[in-house]
Amino acid sequence: MLRHPRSPNLRYLPLATALSLSVLAGLAAAPAPAQDDLRLPDIGSSAGELLTPARQEQYGAMMLRELRNYRYTLEDPLVDDWLQSIGNRLGANSDRPEQRYTLFMLKDRQINAFATLGGYIGMNAGLVLTAQREDEVAAVLSHEIAHVTQQHVLRGVERAQRDQVPILLGMLAAIVAAQAAGGTSSGEATQAALISAMGLIQQNQINYTRSNESEADRIGIRTLSRSGYDVDAMAGFFERMSFAMRGNQGGYSAPDYLRTHPVNTTRIGEAKQRAEQLRRGAVTATTSVGEPGGEQVQRVERLERGGVAAAPPGKPNPLLPADFRLHALPPALAGGDSGQFAWAQERLRALSAVTADAAVREYEALRRAGPDGLSDAQRYGLALVQSAREPASAAAELQALLERHPDNLWVAMALGEAESRAGRTAQANRRFDEWLRRLPGSRPVALSYARVLVEQGGAQAGQRAQEVLRPLLARAGEDPVFQQTFARACELAGDGARAGEAYAEAAFLNGRPEQALIQLENLKKRGDLDYVARARVDARIASITPTVLELRRQGIRDPDMQRR
Repeated sequence: MLRHPRSPNLRYLPLATALSLSVLAGLAAAPAPAQDDLRLPDIGSSAGELLTPARQEQYGAMMLRELRNYRYTLEDPLVDDWLQSIGNRLGANSDRPEQRYTLFMLKDRQINAFATLGGYIGMNAGLVLTAQREDEVAAVLSHEIAHVTQQHVLRGVERAQRDQVPILLGMLAAIVAAQAAGGTSSGEATQAALISAMGLIQQNQINYTRSNESEADRIGIRTLSRSGYDVDAMAGFFERMSFAMRGNQGGYSAPDYLRTHPVNTTRIGEAKQRAEQLRRGAVTATTSVGEPGGEQVQRVERLERGGVAAAPPGKPNPLLPADFRLHALPPALAGGDSGQFAWAQERLRALSAVTADAAVREYEALRRAGPDGLSDAQRYGLALVQSAREPASAAAELQALLERHPDNLWVAMALGEAESRAGRTAQANRRFDEWLRRLPGSRPVALSYARVLVEQGGAQAGQRAQEVLRPLLARAGEDPVFQQTFARACELAGDGARAGEAYAEAAFLNGRPEQALIQLENLKKRGDLDYVARARVDARIASITPTVLELRRQGIRDPDMQRR
């Protein structure tokens, strides 16, 4: 469960509340589930019939847009690419490899992660900062992916039909009353009302959540093993979280992750036991050409649980198809770290800090605490913080790091940005061009380069940024960072019509559909729109209009639009 922040943009709360209310009110009309709430999901569960996969995807995407609207998300191409790569790896080895998993990072320093409808999985920066290696991050993500594959999230919606609608109605009434009261205390009253209502929702569902945790652990650790990560990582992370809660280690008191994912000695012991079983007796199934197959693996595991032992090496098992072979999990898969964790962790530390000064103080504390001072990854994070204020000094530090790590993309991108800010634009652009040749189609490289070009300014830089970004255009429909950068590049290049489309798309993806619709309507008034562009704009207006009309029907207007 995502906690409410300490300093929310309170003027947007009615919009988010109304959207949540609309979703749950629609769900309330669905048939009540006949299955007992505490039963684990099975093939015959009614949860899959409650919402179609397409509708689940819509609700998940809407939630992510609202989180962006509140500015809770941390949008960074390098971090996004790293997190999504872990999710893709785990998802491909999950019980539902066909499911699309969308992972995103939030800038909050609290320890938390959650899964919601449509395979959308969020993780707080604080969880990555607390982890000690990538395997632990993967362990948490595999647990959340298991909540999706086992339809725990959807079954939670079934329960929400009875519990959450009345709570949200009361919350909405409290918010309206607090706003109508006016005065300086209205914001505090609104926040109190929201926190109280969310607390009730959490308390009403916590027992149901706990009933699914064991299965999510069991399925998750199996996915972790299939993906080549260390199976001990799950128990290790839970153990450290439990110790942190007891001793308030690192300044954390009862992390939010432990409220929705309660940890006790039994759960830790079970995770350790499963890890030991996987290490000693893990068996996987592969096709005759040695390619992993998710469903085939599940079939073998079901046979094992049913008491059918694997045939001795070299002898066929009569219960398996002839094209199957059984083999022990390779020892090489004991650890699956991509080698990017330390760099991702320090980039998150730099980007999630409240201020640059706070980040510098944090790194100074790390320097004093470390026996050898800062690690190379920590030096990289500190250089990121200093890049905006002292780009020449940051570039010198990053150059030294790149000499030690010549193929490190994280350091190379940061060095190019620092060089550009220090006035060495030609050198920076050559560096980005080289990486673009090495990694064609890379989102982190293309977006980092385009942002540098946009920062440099001018028509020529804008045109080059357009060229760099166009290969990503076909798969950037749900990417607000791309849309915002592409819009600015088109604007610099003098392509106002294309810039207008991209700005409108960025507004929609950032939770401002009314702004997007107005921008598109204004764009239609331009005389330089060709037939294809006009048809594209008309189609987008048609798709956004129902959302805006529904919000207006509920009396919800974009506050920025109301002030105009």
